[in-house]
Formats: sequence, structure tokens, C-alpha cells
Amino acid sequence: MRVVADIPNPHVKITLHSYNGKYILKLEKANLEQIYKIEETEVNGDEGALALLDDEFIEAVVNRFVDMRDAFVSTVRRNS
Repeated sequence: MRVVADIPNPHVKITLHSYNGKYILKLEKANLEQIYKIEETEVNGDEGALALLDDEFIEAVVNRFVDMRDAFVSTVRRNS
């Protein structure tokens, strides 16, 4: 797996990889991560994959991290 780019962002760690005909977009916050697999044919090269990281997408990702954390905290409380 080749690292294409580490994308700076104040809210999440973003890494774009290339592997086996796919871009793998990995977003991390604390102990949570989201991974998106994108066929290379769906975007126009590395720049096309990076263009997917617009403000609206990042906002949705951050909101999803909040939901993920809340769900995990809830299950820990219920089952501890």
C-alpha cells in the first residue's frame, strides 16, 4: 500500500493510500477510524481523490465520529 498523501486537517487525521486499483481514504480521530475505498476509475487521479475532501464531506465525517463515540460510550455504560 502506497501513501499518496497525508492531508492536514485540524479535526481529523487524513491519509490517502493507493492499493490494488483503489484509493483508500483513512480518517482517524482518537481511537476511531473511518475508511472509504474508491475505485481509481471513479476519480481523476490523485488530485481527483483529494478533491473529494471538501468542507461538506469533512463536516459529515466529524459528525459521524461524534455519533460513533456516543454509541460506544453508551454500550460501555450499559454493559459495564
